Amino acid sequence: MHALSAGLLPEGCRLMIGEPKLEYRDKQRYVAIRTQVPIPFGKYLGPLWDEVTRWLKNQGLVSTGPAIIRYLTTDMSKKLDIDVGFVIDQAVTGDKRITADVLPAGQYATLLYTGPYKGKGIYKATVAILEWAKQNQIVWDTTVKEDVEWWAGRVEWYLSDPAIEADTHKYRTELAFLTA
Repeated sequence: MHALSAGLLPEGCRLMIGEPKLEYRDKQRYVAIRTQVPIPFGKYLGPLWDEVTRWLKNQGLVSTGPAIIRYLTTDMSKKLDIDVGFVIDQAVTGDKRITADVLPAGQYATLLYTGPYKGKGIYKATVAILEWAKQNQIVWDTTVKEDVEWWAGRVEWYLSDPAIEADTHKYRTELAFLTA
């Protein structure tokens, strides 16, 4: 990993952005709330994850993995289409509010970011993986519908639970983008 420190970050804040790599992943089930959010959207995440957690509990289910955000669209000039939820290990049926979906199997470009969830760190990690892919002629699994780019698999995995890890500089997030 290499450390980054930039004027966009709080003084003394150091980010750790790992080296991108390619790896095969099996399909992964998850449940989420599918929504559209403006940039910045951090204030919406906690309530959405809380709602999905309540839904899981009401169904007698528990998540088997970390919190996730699946980015369906990424045009920063518009509202983003995202899924906010949790990984599960069984097929379930959603409802009007909860989406039950699957991250497709395939080759993913991944990168580990260590640092606060809020601020410019995740953005810098995203830029790093996108630039790496461009330099290595990696093509993403996307489609265009009505002039909007839709991603088949672009996910942030929130590996640290803020209820357990109090130091935001130790939070770990994995970025995983499905390649074509």
